[in-house]
Amino acid sequence: MKILAPFALLYKYRKLLWQTTVNDVRARFAGSVFGLLWLFFYPLLLLGAYAAVYIFIFKVKFQLFNSNEYVALIFCGLIPFLGFADALGMGVGSVVSNANLIKNTLFPIELVPVKSVLASQCTQIAGLLILLVVLGFLGKWSIWLPFFLIVWGLQILFSIGLIWIMSSINVYVRDLQNIVAVIILILMLVSPIAYTEDMIPPNMRPFLAANPIYYLIVSYQDVLMLGHFPRGYIFWILLVFSLFIFIFGHWFFMKMKRVFADNV
Repeated sequence: MKILAPFALLYKYRKLLWQTTVNDVRARFAGSVFGLLWLFFYPLLLLGAYAAVYIFIFKVKFQLFNSNEYVALIFCGLIPFLGFADALGMGVGSVVSNANLIKNTLFPIELVPVKSVLASQCTQIAGLLILLVVLGFLGKWSIWLPFFLIVWGLQILFSIGLIWIMSSINVYVRDLQNIVAVIILILMLVSPIAYTEDMIPPNMRPFLAANPIYYLIVSYQDVLMLGHFPRGYIFWILLVFSLFIFIFGHWFFMKMKRVFADNV
């Protein structure tokens, strides 16, 4: 397994990836009445639903936050989750839907999952722009704010590696796309988007720690909302796990790629 191979791949085809990703985003919203504005409407509508449920129905209260700050905390967790969910939704079937590229030498098939992940980040970019403005109004900008770019980079690497694995499996197990839709829904419910670890019974916390999205969301919330380096071991687990999945995912995809043509 060549550890640097996936990094070299992204660097070698960086310009091609940028061009094709931009084209995909344009095609995605072509013919839409609101066009790219949907990138801003979607996270705001979902945030409104989350806030209404937790503030007015569950009546969740935090000693450290007022209602506005609590909504911002939710947004800090919701935005990366949406980016991750979009990446899964768009990426799992990417190899099957681009079967004509399997033997293409100008655009290697291993770039298709990467392109899907990059295109899926549009919603997250729009959400982050809104969030940064909100945090500014709340006076929550800190010296740790730029660190979210590193967390975001790890999220992208993790997503690419995971999609390399899952899109490969989907070539043989086409039901995986339907399974992923259910997994995304479950992850939304069990990930700490609108609640904190302290609100979970101690006997249930090991299940939270088994959720890889937990480390991602907490890292964003710590850096953006709480203004400090991700607590304890959170960031280091995210770092190691993201790099491992990225490197292993590339190795796995290249192994499986050899027999794609016989199964698509």
